[in-house]
Amino acid sequence: MANLQIVETSLRDGNQCLWGALGIDTARTLTIAPVMERAGYRAIDFTTSTHMGVAVRYKQQDPWERIREMARICRTTPLQFLSTGFRFIAWETASPEFMELAFRTLATNGIRRFALADPNNDAVSNVEVAKLVKRAGGEQVIGALVFTLSPIHDDAHYAEAARIMAASPDIGSLYIKDPGGLLSAKRASTLIPAIMAQIGDKPLELHNHCTTGLAEPSCLEAADLGVAAVQCASGGAADGTSNPPIMRMIANLKAMGHSVDIDEEAAQEVADYFTAMAEAEGLPTGRPMHFDAAYLRHQLPGGMVGTMRRHLADHGVPELESKVIDEMGHVREELGWPIVMTPFAQMLQTQAMLNVTGKERYGVIPDEIIRYALGRFGRPNVPIAPEVMDRIMANPRTKELEAEPGMAELSDLRKRIGTNLSDEEFLLRATMPANLVDAMQKAGPAPREYDPSSVAVMNLLRDVLRRADIDGIGIEKEDFKLELEA
Repeated sequence: MANLQIVETSLRDGNQCLWGALGIDTARTLTIAPVMERAGYRAIDFTTSTHMGVAVRYKQQDPWERIREMARICRTTPLQFLSTGFRFIAWETASPEFMELAFRTLATNGIRRFALADPNNDAVSNVEVAKLVKRAGGEQVIGALVFTLSPIHDDAHYAEAARIMAASPDIGSLYIKDPGGLLSAKRASTLIPAIMAQIGDKPLELHNHCTTGLAEPSCLEAADLGVAAVQCASGGAADGTSNPPIMRMIANLKAMGHSVDIDEEAAQEVADYFTAMAEAEGLPTGRPMHFDAAYLRHQLPGGMVGTMRRHLADHGVPELESKVIDEMGHVREELGWPIVMTPFAQMLQTQAMLNVTGKERYGVIPDEIIRYALGRFGRPNVPIAPEVMDRIMANPRTKELEAEPGMAELSDLRKRIGTNLSDEEFLLRATMPANLVDAMQKAGPAPREYDPSSVAVMNLLRDVLRRADIDGIGIEKEDFKLELEA
């Protein structure tokens, strides 16, 4: 029986899956940070460039400040940054020089662990990115094997990708990243041994989602097969389309004879906090999901299924849902079996809807599909179907997009944006509109403390203060009574 560790995912993946990356701010993060440090997680899945952009755009908060303050508290627990290839905040492909600066700045501010998940599952690209991370001062690199279901993504495919990454001295461990919750215990029983046979003594972790109800049995199977850690969320940030709940996972692992290297009292306090926070803020909490075999066909993230149905209803054709789902399968095959994860999930769905509702298939081709065909998102797993590639290349828009300038070289960007800026500010201004960065700076330092139990009272006080028809307030509680009059 194994002694497993836990990677805590609430602040990054739970927040993204259940709360659209908007549920977490600096105060809500730092308030629970000391308890998370005490819990003894293997790592905390902390942020990604998407979340850093959200902090600026929607919260007017400095993401670098949030990283620094969290790292100041979590001195023994590594904070993890999820990187998806040669991109930082913007989806535009960046130069290696720009990415090395981004990684160096992240490491300087307190990120110690870097998870590399190429959207095309390109192991060679992950190896190249790992070199940049280590050169930039990153302590730990964990390479992702992004799981999906398709005729080409068999055990041999993942074993070969694992072999390539495990051979890199810059990648210290690997993990199976299952964003769609597609990995069954049966498939895990063949996939995990095939991977472990290629990686020697490098640890393997499992990161999966509860979307189809398969996640927890797969985690238990993975524990039996020797994975070093499972990646889970806490309390109200778990379940649903998020990751398995930590406390339930601990109980099940122990019931199966395993031990878990964690402070359970602290882990329970973290779970209670995220549940209380979600309830106080009116955020949705995850719930256990039932198995849905239809999901194995379209593999869309849960939120995107609702979006598809709404779009079809808005156009008065809700009955086309099954045709769009079938068409997604055809489009995915024709485009070389991209993994159904951001940004490819959105691209596949859009093209399928256009093919079904338009006059002809590929009569309209979105810019992002054209950019994908031009290699702007990396190398497809297999070549795009020739007839589809011909349609794309014959599209007049393709020539315009081919002529698009890529991200400027680092030195040119420095000259254009400002040579006297800190690396932190430069990276934000190079990837985001200037007015958003200006608004963040004008807002000043973010609050540091948050108490979910006070939210209801503060909301009540704000409502009262907005009313002009009240000239007095009375508060009674047990032996306490307070009356205020204007």
